[in-house]
Amino acid sequence: MRTVTGLFDSYDDARAAVKALEDAGVSSDDISIVSHKDGKEDVEGQGNNAAEGAGTGAGIGAAAGGAGGLLAGLGLLAIPGVGPVVAAGWLAATAAGAVAGAVAGGAAGGIVGAMIESGVSENDAHLYAEGVRRGGSLVVAKVDEDKVAASEAILSRSRAVDLAERRAAYSNDGWTRFDQTSEPYTTDQIAAERGRYRTEPRI
Repeated sequence: MRTVTGLFDSYDDARAAVKALEDAGVSSDDISIVSHKDGKEDVEGQGNNAAEGAGTGAGIGAAAGGAGGLLAGLGLLAIPGVGPVVAAGWLAATAAGAVAGAVAGGAAGGIVGAMIESGVSENDAHLYAEGVRRGGSLVVAKVDEDKVAASEAILSRSRAVDLAERRAAYSNDGWTRFDQTSEPYTTDQIAAERGRYRTEPRI
């Protein structure tokens, strides 16, 4: 299987991508979503205590395959350097395990380590993690080889961020890589970041 990944400035776009992947036959068990929690008081109608206590990752993956697809299993998770996120799927559980098992000065932990483990390049993993830190949403799916092109097209149609452009924008600000020891963005910083890349709503 191959890993396909999309970063989104809008949670609604990420959610649409998840649903489109499921509709295209990608199993909910093979899809993950990680979205910055800031400003989301209610997620999929579950309230702000959805899957409370799921910080270890336990229960997130188990709930993800239930009725309603992946999005029915959304829960809260804290990621070092990012802060609180709303997440569901195997990546969330892997990220929580990577945080617990990372060796100081050794293995990459948290969300970066989880993505690298799933086959995402280290450079892209740092960019995706920084995107979530700045208020974005990440969708990652493991798909069969014959579904790679179609799945990537779904992510693109759902308005995934152009990675080269976003990397250039971050680099112009002096960014080099995601730092999980840094302070998470504040609400005001995230609002400014979202405004920087805001696009017109889909019709």
